Amino acid sequence: MPQQISDSELELMKIVWAAGGTALYAHIMAELAKTGRAWQKNTVITLLSRLVDKGFLKVGKIGRRNEYTAAVSQADYQASQTQSLVNKLYQGSARDLVAALIRREALSARDYEELRRFWEEGEA
Repeated sequence: MPQQISDSELELMKIVWAAGGTALYAHIMAELAKTGRAWQKNTVITLLSRLVDKGFLKVGKIGRRNEYTAAVSQADYQASQTQSLVNKLYQGSARDLVAALIRREALSARDYEELRRFWEEGEA
């Protein structure tokens, strides 16, 4: 799995993922404008180049326009980051992560029941 990415790079990836895995540079800039945060063109180009270098994006040309395609799915990235978190903070114990979420009430009784049903259905 490719390495970690910065929060700003992740924002760009979320735009590409939300667009179905492929987005033109102009679409990315339009979506960034909606955030209300000022994104400089050179900054975005640099971040996109880094994502290409890190193996998260592939870039192609459509005429003179750059089209960016996700080389890593959102689900794969989330899974790798979750595993990294579990390994780093909970010594590889997903149970300890879930226990911490329950203790902090970040996981409601309803969430717990949904997870229990998911677990039982997965076992069938």
